[in-house]
Amino acid sequence: MNALAAIHVARKQLGLDDDTARDLYARVTGKRSLRDMSPGEQDRVVQELRKQGFTRSSNGARKPLEGKFARKLQALWIAGWNLGVVRDRDDKALISFVERQTGLSHVRFLHDPADSRKAIEALKGWMERAAGVDWSAGFDRPEWLRKPGAQIAVAQWNILVGAEMKEASIRGFRNFVAAKAKPVDQMEDRDWVPVMNALGVRVREVRA
Repeated sequence: MNALAAIHVARKQLGLDDDTARDLYARVTGKRSLRDMSPGEQDRVVQELRKQGFTRSSNGARKPLEGKFARKLQALWIAGWNLGVVRDRDDKALISFVERQTGLSHVRFLHDPADSRKAIEALKGWMERAAGVDWSAGFDRPEWLRKPGAQIAVAQWNILVGAEMKEASIRGFRNFVAAKAKPVDQMEDRDWVPVMNALGVRVREVRA
């Protein structure tokens, strides 16, 4: 696989949108377009994408794990990766985590809600302790901030700005989200994915 092909596979594997990918290119080479890069510069981009979790063995698609609760666990695991808490993005690492929490050797064996809750709450608790995610969903919070994707993105933003969200930081966060997707009060669950992925690239660089 040549460098250009590897970059395209890596973008799909890591869920990087155009702007996030171009920002990464610029940080690595000073150029925002692959066409403007030399082969050596493209290789440097591949090396950076490897640091971000890209593996050449992947065909670019993240296959869903089997199991009733697998999708939620997989989404939380990637959220942990984007928070710089989870160090190994691979599903094998998630399966090992689930086994440690439940004694079950694969997420497909999670049938009892009580067992799944052990793994889910353990993962959420880890993100709360290590990355400051506030999972509260009380009615004293704005509706958009009761969504898990928003809660994770806010924690990512706090890691990057180094403080709890103050007025200026909130404005910056709102502007960032709007540039990546749409205004925060219009965001659906799926809209937070590119925001979390974009912030994840920066968080992993800070926490490396």
